[in-house]
Amino acid sequence: MKKWTPLIASCLGTFMLLIDVTIVTVALPDIAAATGASFTTLQWVLDAYALVLGALVLGMGALADNLGHKRVYIAGTLLFAAASLTCGLAGSGGVLVAARAVQGVGGAAMFATTIALLHATYSGRERGIAFGIWGAVSGASAGIGVVLGGALTQWAGWRWVFMVNVPVSVCAVALSVVAFRETARRRVRLDIAGVVLFSLAAGALIFGIIRGGEAGWGRPATMASLAVAALALIAFGVVETRVANPMLPLSLLRNPRFAGSLVGGIGMNFAAFSGSVLLSIWLQDVLRLSAIGTGLAMLPMAAVAFVTAGALGHRLDGAPPQRTVGIGLLVIGVGSGLLTLVSAGSHWWAAAPGLAVIGIGVGLGAPALASVALGAVPPQLSGVASGAVNTARQIGFALGVAVLGCVFSSVAGSSRPTVRADFVAGLDAAMAVAGVVGLLAGAAAIALFSRSPRSIDEGAAATRVTV
Repeated sequence: MKKWTPLIASCLGTFMLLIDVTIVTVALPDIAAATGASFTTLQWVLDAYALVLGALVLGMGALADNLGHKRVYIAGTLLFAAASLTCGLAGSGGVLVAARAVQGVGGAAMFATTIALLHATYSGRERGIAFGIWGAVSGASAGIGVVLGGALTQWAGWRWVFMVNVPVSVCAVALSVVAFRETARRRVRLDIAGVVLFSLAAGALIFGIIRGGEAGWGRPATMASLAVAALALIAFGVVETRVANPMLPLSLLRNPRFAGSLVGGIGMNFAAFSGSVLLSIWLQDVLRLSAIGTGLAMLPMAAVAFVTAGALGHRLDGAPPQRTVGIGLLVIGVGSGLLTLVSAGSHWWAAAPGLAVIGIGVGLGAPALASVALGAVPPQLSGVASGAVNTARQIGFALGVAVLGCVFSSVAGSSRPTVRADFVAGLDAAMAVAGVVGLLAGAAAIALFSRSPRSIDEGAAATRVTV
């Protein structure tokens, strides 16, 4: 059991930071009643966490490569716990939003280091098992978050949606102190300009996507945010070619395996998870299921992902990424396509086959996605690789929610959720788009992974020259 203590510590942190993306959703009405928060404030209770998390993951990975992954993981978990406690004690919407943003800082530090710690701790067959279980936990978190959030809100009150993180964080820190050894450090001057510019670019991009989906793509705030993202990204590229020790060596992007893992991260979260928002509305507002019932109805994806990753993780260790990430994305695309079979007269179980197939794809692809990215870089850049993949996944989710929301609105029009036929038509159109994205991302990832001019070792060797 002792050899799996690091895995438990890592999975606890990953589970907490990922369920906090969805666990708050069902508690929003109670939060509004208790704090008097406006609708806009409630939106930011959701968005502040996702925005900060997505913006800072890559920068935190670079910081961890310099300071040590164990230190940054523990510090991030403690900050996450303190912010969660503040959320639970918040008496106003403003305090709650600010605390959620701080949660995002802590979550980014955890998310950027958890994969690197597992990669450094395990090897061979045990690494395959560890990544399989970690992938299962990460894949199951979104679905479990809705169920857990509904249960806590109904039986203990909305404040426990946040405060439950405190004892779990304490346990994760205690295990991490004794279970992890400190990883190799990069020991070079931190690329502050690169960290700031990329964080600005990612934050502005995610903000623009969120605002575009909610308020409209032609709004000044949306367009200005996307323009800032583009300019910051260009400036980041210029800086990275001129500094001695870049945060993200651009040579990594020429490595087909690393580039394929980024494509896979974006495509996976777009196709597999971004449609859950519309599904949740269909289950609650159209079919009138309770919050707990909605979570249970969406559980097939999480459950199947957990079983698939746990059962196949060690068996697929070392398998070509075309067979894991690539095929996993194709399966996700098929599963999303099956969700278009939901009709105006369907009950909740009509979505179960599609969700289960998506779960197979997530369980097959998610664990390998992490290991492929880390295998494409030298050990001293493992934090950057981990952060890059997780940033890609956050951007894919935000982009997917916005795009699928636009597709839904254009088909369903202004109909209320109770108008079943129009609502389901919009839902089916959105799921069709998600399915196409999954298939295209799978094909692109397979093409990148199949390229032979540069192997993982060659790419890592080229990168070592720059560090």
